[in-house]
Amino acid sequence: MTDILSDTALDQLFREARSFNGWHDKPVSDEQIHAIYELLKMGPTSANQQPGRFIWCKSQESRDRLASHASEGNQEKIKTAPVCVIIGYDIDFHENLPWLFPHADAKSWFEGDEDARKESAFRNSVLQGAYLMLAARAVGLDCGPMSGFDQDAVTKDFFADQPKYRADWLCSIGHGDRSTIFDRSPRPDFDKFNTLL
Repeated sequence: MTDILSDTALDQLFREARSFNGWHDKPVSDEQIHAIYELLKMGPTSANQQPGRFIWCKSQESRDRLASHASEGNQEKIKTAPVCVIIGYDIDFHENLPWLFPHADAKSWFEGDEDARKESAFRNSVLQGAYLMLAARAVGLDCGPMSGFDQDAVTKDFFADQPKYRADWLCSIGHGDRSTIFDRSPRPDFDKFNTLL
C-alpha cells in the first residue's frame, strides 16, 4: 500500500503552489534540471511513448531569443526567469517504441498514420509537461506555465534540425516572487464539474 503524502508535501505540490509571473534572482542549477527530468520521465504515457521534447532555455541569450517570439505580456516572464522550458512533441515518436515499449510491436500501431501520431504525441506530451511542473515543485522550485507565443516561430527557431518536432507551450522555472501574483482564482467544488456514477 502506498503511503499518503504529508499535508506539507500536498501544499507544496498543489494547495499552496501558484503560477508565477516574476522571479527572485536565484539560479536554477543543471543538477536541478536533471532532477526534474529524472522525475517527469517516470510519469505514465500511453505505451511509454515519451513523445515530449524539452528545450531548457537557461542562458540569457536563449531566453531572449525565445522571448522574441512571445506576446508582449510574456516577454519579461521569459527573460527574467532562471530557466524557461519549451515543451514540445515528436510526431515520429513511434520510431523509438521498439526500445521504449518492447512488450509489443507498438511501432506498427502508428506507422502510416501521421494524424494518429500527432493526436497521441500531443496528448501524451501535455501529460509530460504537467509532470514537469509537479517535478519542479517537488524539488523546491516554482513554475510559470504559459502559451501566448508564436508556436510556429518557436518550432522553426528551436527545432529547426528536427522537422517532426513541434513546440506546444512554455514553462518558466525558478524561485517565484509572490509579490508578482494576484490572489488565487476560484476553484470549483466537486459537484460543479464532476459526476460520480
